[in-house]
Amino acid sequence: MSLSSLFQLLGLSAIWGGSFLFMRMAVPALGPAVMIELRVLFAAIFLAIVALIIKKKLNLRQHWRTFLFLGLFNTGLPFLLIAYAAQTLSVSLLSIINAMAPVWGVVIGFLWKGSRLTVKTALGLLLGVVGVAVLVGFDASVGWSDSLAVMASLAAALCYGIASNFVQHNQAEGAKPIEPFANAHGSMWAASLWLLPFIPFAPANYMPSPTIALAVVALGVVCSGIAYLMYFKLIVDIGAPGALTVTFLVPFFGVLWGVLFLAEPLSWNIWVGAPVVVAGTMLVTGFSASALFKRKRSS
Repeated sequence: MSLSSLFQLLGLSAIWGGSFLFMRMAVPALGPAVMIELRVLFAAIFLAIVALIIKKKLNLRQHWRTFLFLGLFNTGLPFLLIAYAAQTLSVSLLSIINAMAPVWGVVIGFLWKGSRLTVKTALGLLLGVVGVAVLVGFDASVGWSDSLAVMASLAAALCYGIASNFVQHNQAEGAKPIEPFANAHGSMWAASLWLLPFIPFAPANYMPSPTIALAVVALGVVCSGIAYLMYFKLIVDIGAPGALTVTFLVPFFGVLWGVLFLAEPLSWNIWVGAPVVVAGTMLVTGFSASALFKRKRSS
C-alpha cells in the first residue's frame, strides 16, 4: 500500500468515525428523523452536483428498484436506527457495534444462500458476540432502559449485512453490476423518499444552533458524499479487500472523537471489547494484511 493510499484510508476512517460524533451532537436538537432526512438530502444534492461535473448518468429508469432497496437497507433505515440509538448510547459504543456489519453479512449469507460456515468464520461470529456483550454488559452508563438503543444499533449493522448480500446476489444472478457511484447517488435520493413519512411525527419545536447546523451539513456532505468518493477511489487503488480495512479502523476513531470532544470515559470494557469485535470481524471477512501488501507490490 502506498503512503498516499494509507493516508486516504486513515482519513476515511476518521471521517466515518466522526459521523457518530456528529449524530450524537445533532440528534438531541433535531430528532432522528429530521437529522437523517437532512443528512441524506445534503448527500444526494452534493453527489448530484458531482455527477453533473464528471458527467455520470444515474439511469434511474433502469435501476430504480435497486436504488430503492439500497436506499432503504444500506442508507435510510440503518442511518435512522443509529440516530435513534445515538440519543442514549455513546459515540464509542455506536462506532464499535457498527463494526458488526460484516459479521451480520455472513450470518445473512448463511441463512439466505446456505453459504459455507467454516471454523474460522464461526470463531469470528463468536468473538463478535462476546465483544458486544463485554461492551454493553460491563458499561455502567448502559442500563435496561437503553436495551432498545443497543438493539437498534445492532439492527443497523444487520441492515448493512442484508444490503451487501443483496448486491452479491444480483451479481451472482448475472445482473449487470451498477457503478458504485451511481449506487451511492441513487440510494441517497431513494433514502430521502423513504424517510419522508417519518417527518410529520418528528418534534416540531427545535432551533438548531450554528454548531448543530454545521454538524448536519458535515454528516451529509463530508461523512456521506465525500466519504463515498474516497471509498470508491480506495477500491480502485488498493482493491476491495484493502478498502474493507476501514471497517476495522472506524471504531478506534469513533472512540477517539468521543473521548476528545464529548469527554466520554475510556473504561476497561472499551479496551477489551473493541479489539475483540474487530478481531471477530477480521476472521469473518478473511482479512489478511499480508495479502493486501502482496497485492500492492505485484500491481
